[in-house]
Amino acid sequence: MIMPITIRAIKKSEPSRMKAASIRIGAIILALVASSLFILLLSLNPADVYLKMIQGAFGTAYRIKETIVKAIPLVITSLGIAIAFKMQFWNIGGEGQIAMGAFAASYFALYMNDMPMPVMLAVMILAGMLAGGIWALIPAFFKAQWGTNETIVTLMMNYIALKWVMFLQYGPWRDPKSLGFPKIANFPKNAVIPKLLGVHMGWVFALILVVAVYIFINHTKKGYEIAVIGESMNTARYAGINIKKTILIAIMLSGGLCGLVGMIQASAVNGTLSVEITGGVGYTAIITAWLAALSAPLILIVSILFAALLEGGSYIQTVFGTPQAAAEILQGIILFFVLGSEFFVRYKFVLVKKHQAIAEKGAD
Repeated sequence: MIMPITIRAIKKSEPSRMKAASIRIGAIILALVASSLFILLLSLNPADVYLKMIQGAFGTAYRIKETIVKAIPLVITSLGIAIAFKMQFWNIGGEGQIAMGAFAASYFALYMNDMPMPVMLAVMILAGMLAGGIWALIPAFFKAQWGTNETIVTLMMNYIALKWVMFLQYGPWRDPKSLGFPKIANFPKNAVIPKLLGVHMGWVFALILVVAVYIFINHTKKGYEIAVIGESMNTARYAGINIKKTILIAIMLSGGLCGLVGMIQASAVNGTLSVEITGGVGYTAIITAWLAALSAPLILIVSILFAALLEGGSYIQTVFGTPQAAAEILQGIILFFVLGSEFFVRYKFVLVKKHQAIAEKGAD
């Protein structure tokens, strides 16, 4: 008699760094093989395509700058997302927090712009961070007070924030000089972040925040409390941690960093407020934060590589005349394998006889 067998995924013990690295490298190799097959279907040479993607991201000084510009919002937003995720608060509201940060900063840039540049930019930074933090604080309060599902609340608040910006763009903030186009006026010069080494100074903020978040999470009492809450709420209560207060502080910081991204994008990149201000960064940052295992230094590296992937994907459209969809498929294939590798880092498949599986389920 053949004994029925089932396949189960079980969690591994903590894998060694070498083992985890080998799994991730294997995933990258598989991603390149799968992408090569797709490229061959397009009647292109995979080696040429990969080379052009690298050239598109790092081939000239201009392209390097463009890659850095794309990486800056990813780095800062990912840091904010990582703080929330460290506590297992699933902040899917980065888009809305970025939009509200941009809105608050834009108010001062458009209607209270008679300040000197250093003061103006400082006020815009504080306004953006405060608005993003408050927008994130709303679902955090509901979660801490009544245990609501933060994933749904933060996601729904994205739409509210983006529709609010759209309302302003098409309504009360529309520039009367825009010849009927739904456009908000450009910021004055004193409200635009200056450049340093050819790139806007957002990259300085990003580097400082990588160090600051690393120290906060790994070497401060509040960072330790956030990690404990993420591991076990009961352990946090037993240790005497004020759970509600810690949740509110952590999510305020998370939303504040996302709000800062809104200010940077509005001031340094767009030069105004628009409904396209987020560019999907709030969702992309979820991927980069997970790929970096919520580690601040790794977030910097992963965000740069992801920005390079986006920039390189855009470049091959021009060089080979491929449609945008083809470039997005290539990006999707690579992400699928890289993200999938995280499952195999943490879990493994085992064969279990049916009666054993039933017995284990009963014991659970």
